[in-house]
Amino acid sequence: MITRMKKLTFLVFYKEYKEFLDRMGELGVLHVIEKQQGALDDAEVQEQMRLLSRYATAIEALQKVEAKSESSENSEFSEPSELLEQYDQLLADKAVNEQRQQLLIKDEQALMPWGDFDPASVERLVKAGYDINFFACAPRLYKEEWESEYNAIVINQDKSKVYFITVTAPGTEISIEAEMCRLPQSSLGNVVAELEALKTGNAAIEQKIAAFAANHLADLKAAHEALQSEISFAKVALSADSVAGDKLMLLQGWAPEKVLPEVRESLDKTGHFYQVDDPTPEDDIPIQLSNNKFFRLFEPLTKLYMLPKYGELDLTMFFAPFFLVFFGLCLGDMGYGALIMLALPIFTKLFQLINPEFKSSLVFLFGLSTVICGTLTGTAFGFSLYDIDLPFFQKMKALLFQDNQAMFYLSLIIGCVQILFGMMLKAVNLTIQLGFKYAVSTIGWILLLVGVAVGVLTGSTGSLWFMVVMILAGCMVLLYNSPGKNIFLNIGLGLWDAYNMVTGLLGDVLSYVRLFALGLSGGILASVFNSLATGMSPDVPVLGFIVTAIIFVIGHGLNIFMNILGSMVHPMRLTFVEFFKNSGYEGGGQAYKPFKK
Repeated sequence: MITRMKKLTFLVFYKEYKEFLDRMGELGVLHVIEKQQGALDDAEVQEQMRLLSRYATAIEALQKVEAKSESSENSEFSEPSELLEQYDQLLADKAVNEQRQQLLIKDEQALMPWGDFDPASVERLVKAGYDINFFACAPRLYKEEWESEYNAIVINQDKSKVYFITVTAPGTEISIEAEMCRLPQSSLGNVVAELEALKTGNAAIEQKIAAFAANHLADLKAAHEALQSEISFAKVALSADSVAGDKLMLLQGWAPEKVLPEVRESLDKTGHFYQVDDPTPEDDIPIQLSNNKFFRLFEPLTKLYMLPKYGELDLTMFFAPFFLVFFGLCLGDMGYGALIMLALPIFTKLFQLINPEFKSSLVFLFGLSTVICGTLTGTAFGFSLYDIDLPFFQKMKALLFQDNQAMFYLSLIIGCVQILFGMMLKAVNLTIQLGFKYAVSTIGWILLLVGVAVGVLTGSTGSLWFMVVMILAGCMVLLYNSPGKNIFLNIGLGLWDAYNMVTGLLGDVLSYVRLFALGLSGGILASVFNSLATGMSPDVPVLGFIVTAIIFVIGHGLNIFMNILGSMVHPMRLTFVEFFKNSGYEGGGQAYKPFKK
């Protein structure tokens, strides 16, 4: 369900405006209609938003480091801005170190072929009247006559290059086919030593960052939250219009109807003028979902798609039972379902990778649904329990067992039921939003489809009642396709709609085959891993058991991980595409976000 909203308009004396906002922030129920441009044009808000971004970046990085820090040392309190500066300085020191490291690594690579020599000795030779040049070339290009002509001396050689120097008189022109090398003005030993020192320094900086995370991450989070609240308050403050010569501030917002008594009580004490109005079709009304404890668990799924518009049906409570069944059929293994329920904290973390808002109670329901649906095929960890010759399992088989063909048909039947149910909801939605006449065509389609199904199943397609129902449904579909337009246009649009409906419904119903296909594929993979576990184990008793256990655990671990993802994604597709489409669900509502202090 969608919470009923009321539009509130306030007129506040400009000197009392901040006090008024403080009071409304304490109530925490008003969703202010913000003027974004006002916030964008305000220099102070812009600066706060930049600071907020810096806090968010630092917190995100430090959260990854926090797990590595073992303990927290006591530290003196610092202002959040000072903490941010400290962190930025640590990052700057680290960046300088890393940049210097990259340069030294290049120097090390350049010096490595020449060995560890003192550049000062080369300088002494230059001062003594010699030109020293460093060259490198391919071995096939090296010529021995360079040794006599230019006093070439080979220093090093590998498969790809010959490294050599020439010792010549000053001004001697050297004409050889080789690459002249420019070496760093430092020895290899000094470069290596500096690199080690930088690595040690980087490790020390990393330790400082870890300690900083342990000591100050909570402080930065608190500062981030406080600044976020300030920005929200500032945006609200800038959302008012100045009227009556800037003496009065005009502010509008939304509040749930159920909290109005609390708002009235607070405002009546202060004497501020306010007006409460009903929403109009032109208003962009914020959405707050209001479901009972059970259906509230499924609200994150609705939010994954989009919130409904105000005045539209909230489909959460209508798709929730179907979604549970879909998940159970897709996973379809009693053993996997029982494992989810037994290892609930672990699997809750897995499901929260899909949506962090998923609760453990919802995950438990997924596991329970899997156990119940798994009884239809009698599989547990890929083994068929109904093949066990025990009275209990044989009674269960006689009562519940469904073969592949039956599961295939069951998937199609569930698809037909959900699509028809969605069309019923569409008729209700259209009646609520536009009036009954706009729902007549949809009701006609429901009557047509149900009539055909009953006629085929009972073999009464040639009876009088069947003909009457078909004619009535056809008139409703063709003549009320577009209420208010002429009859010929209605008929034309009705025929086009009929074509789209027939072809679309066929594809929609066939989409539900995935419920059967995913359950079947998961069961096949599970049995394959069981065969591998038993077939690949050696005959050595203890070793064979260990190998079997390893293959079994790894194989089923991979299978349950992949199947859980599939069992979430495909039911969501059936819900968001097939069910929402046939329900006429539009969505697009904005979330109700009251500002609070």
